[in-house]
Amino acid sequence: MKRWAFLLRPSWLALIVVVIAFAYLCFTVLAPWQLGKNTKTSRENQQISRSLSAAPVPLTSVLPQQDSSAPDEQWHRVTATGHYLADRQVLARLRVVEGDAAFEVLVPFVVDGGPTVLVDRGYVKPEQGSRVPDIPPAPTEAVTITARLRDSETAPQDKPPFREDGAQQVYAIDTAQISTLLDVPLTGSYLQLVENQPGGLGAIPLPHLDAGPFLSYGIQWIAFGIIAPIGLGYFVFAEVKARRREKAAEQARAPSAPLTTEEKLADRYGKRR
Repeated sequence: MKRWAFLLRPSWLALIVVVIAFAYLCFTVLAPWQLGKNTKTSRENQQISRSLSAAPVPLTSVLPQQDSSAPDEQWHRVTATGHYLADRQVLARLRVVEGDAAFEVLVPFVVDGGPTVLVDRGYVKPEQGSRVPDIPPAPTEAVTITARLRDSETAPQDKPPFREDGAQQVYAIDTAQISTLLDVPLTGSYLQLVENQPGGLGAIPLPHLDAGPFLSYGIQWIAFGIIAPIGLGYFVFAEVKARRREKAAEQARAPSAPLTTEEKLADRYGKRR
């Protein structure tokens, strides 16, 4: 046991704790975080690819009830007939469309014989930095629209809705939050208008089908989690071997002439030139 007693020194204990904590984070936090993002991106890419060739379906076939949501049908095109609640408009701020800052314009849409759903009319660009521009109102008469299903986002806890420049603004397209804000029931999924639709503004383009670097990052974190304990084991093994050499050298010397500290260091790390 004396051979391993050096591991109880504060410096070694600290190193062991750091390596164990790092490996634990790699396997339980960092790698799952990146692999989860890869799974989400891959799923979204598959949904987008599938939607490009699929024909539009009636909205009520995927969102039949007021509390419906359709996460498995995201990006699929749907059609709906009904009317906008034009006086219940909300802006999603701090959006980026094709590299430029934008507001996305959100209005509830009452589907004939179906639920009320939030519609993303498209985007407008801010004026003078971040001011809300004049936005053409949504039509009030009955219209038929074609749009893509989108999953609700999650609003940040520390950024509540507010009113500015005469417009109600939010930081995320969170259908539950907007439903409470407008006092209008909304489905769990929302709609994003395609080009040339009644009430449409600047059409938001589809995301690029790029898997991103998340898979390779996840694999890297797994590798780091494996390498760190192996590296620790190597340093422990090297220390044990060095101590064995020191002990053998001491036994080979005369009992009256033990190795000095400098000789021990030179034996372990080499003489300084």
